[in-house]
Amino acid sequence: MQHSKTDVSIYERLQYLGRDFVDICHYVILFFISLVVVWTAGKEFFYIFQKGSADLKDILLLFIYLELLAMIGIYFKTHRLPVQFLIFIAITALSRHLVVDVQAVSEYYHLWLLATISVAVMILSLSIVILTWTAKMFGRPEDYYDDHQSPNTEHHLPSFNIRKRR
Repeated sequence: MQHSKTDVSIYERLQYLGRDFVDICHYVILFFISLVVVWTAGKEFFYIFQKGSADLKDILLLFIYLELLAMIGIYFKTHRLPVQFLIFIAITALSRHLVVDVQAVSEYYHLWLLATISVAVMILSLSIVILTWTAKMFGRPEDYYDDHQSPNTEHHLPSFNIRKRR
């Protein structure tokens, strides 16, 4: 299907509008997620101060909040969401579960739960090593995506020429 010159410019305008809309939604939602993480971490600090001391489970939970905020901060700075941070958060959460919740499990499931969580942490750690190695050797998919983008990386509406043509 052949596009006329006005169809292409309408298509380009819609592309810019769509990208701007998605960017705005990402920023607004990530901003609210950041507020929720800070609010929840603040509640945890308040709980620790009320208690008078911090247990290991409290500290590990604060690290999870810190990693979530770091991941959000990286997205705000680079417009990329590294999978490695999600894996770090999962490893921290599993470690916290290993330290805190496994003690309350009955003896029958205790060994199997310990083994399963330990294997999961090892697999996640191995995936970090593989992701880091492949990124160094072959680059990341978003690197190739950026190469095929238009030279103008700003997502703003193009200026419109309103003058009438003679």
